[in-house]
Amino acid sequence: MSQTSRLAIPPPLSLYIHIPWCVKKCPYCDFNSHEHKETQSFTDMESMYVDALIKDLEYSLPKIWGRKIHSIFFGGGTPSLFSGKAIHKILSQVRALTPILYDAEITLEANPGTIDTNHFADYKDAGVTRVSLGIQSFNDAHLKSLGRIHDSEDAKKGIEIAMYHFDKVNLDLMYALPHQTLDEAMDDAKTATSFNTQHLSFYHLTIEPNTFFFKHPPQLPLDDESAVMQETIEIILSEHGYEHYETSAFAKPKSQCQHNLNYWQFGDYLGIGAGAHSKLTFHDKMTRESRYKNPKQYMEKVNSQNMIESETIIHENDLAFEFMMNHLRLIDGFTIQSFEEKTGLTISSIEKELKTAVDKKLISINHEMIKPTVLGQRFLNDLLGIFLK
Repeated sequence: MSQTSRLAIPPPLSLYIHIPWCVKKCPYCDFNSHEHKETQSFTDMESMYVDALIKDLEYSLPKIWGRKIHSIFFGGGTPSLFSGKAIHKILSQVRALTPILYDAEITLEANPGTIDTNHFADYKDAGVTRVSLGIQSFNDAHLKSLGRIHDSEDAKKGIEIAMYHFDKVNLDLMYALPHQTLDEAMDDAKTATSFNTQHLSFYHLTIEPNTFFFKHPPQLPLDDESAVMQETIEIILSEHGYEHYETSAFAKPKSQCQHNLNYWQFGDYLGIGAGAHSKLTFHDKMTRESRYKNPKQYMEKVNSQNMIESETIIHENDLAFEFMMNHLRLIDGFTIQSFEEKTGLTISSIEKELKTAVDKKLISINHEMIKPTVLGQRFLNDLLGIFLK
């Protein structure tokens, strides 16, 4: 990987903190989340896990020494199961151990079925600046089919509480749900926009391996029906001032999610917590690492300073694909300069692949900018496959 030695300046660094527990595992979810079993009090488990997270960060410091944290994201699982006191302790230690940009965005994911006013007030006091609510739908029948623990009224109440305490609020929704009609998808989009939050995410429901839905497939809308839903949702959001800036993300001007944007721009991130992933750039290599997934095993491994289950070097042949896998999710694409700076490769090294993508009308190249076409956005996997070696 000799060419990556030209990566003298590493990209921006984010911190991801994984909270692995949920009240109930959703049938579509393939994330590393675990239902809390009443074998011990949640307070005791929370305390033990917070201590493990802090140790994890301490042991990881040599890999990120001197680098500033640009954003922090609490994901899960359901981070809103944790108390404000726990979030405060974690962020206090992050500040004590690492330099953080003064305006770093700090996001916490929340489930409408686990929050109240006191929770959000405590999170804000702890330093959280942005909340992402897992709404999924405002239709009670669809919420039930998705295994959610909240109903539409909980969702609306949760949004109102979040907007009272935070200037930055994101709503996560899904479409192409079991038995969902176009009118129902439109109703969800219209209801979501009525709250006028700064950010909306609309994800196409996909059936992933190792999920309940994979073993027991529900009846989903046909591909053509899903495509119409997607196009209609995009029109509704655009009419309400939301800019489509990533495959599934829409934002009001200057309200893009800074943490996820760093992912998509092929930035670096340190992930701590059970099953968390990291991508880190050094002067002579780029690596990916993942921690042990099982929360109990993870905590045991942290105590022995052996929490990393796997670590791999991103080889030169894979760099272009890794870059494209992230950057081509962005509607505006990327500059040639960005590609060369973040991979250490020259643009001529992928000249053949770029030509193929242009010939298939999946990307457009205009001066120094390379971006996916509307067709490329719709068939992103086919576009990415061109760069896979």
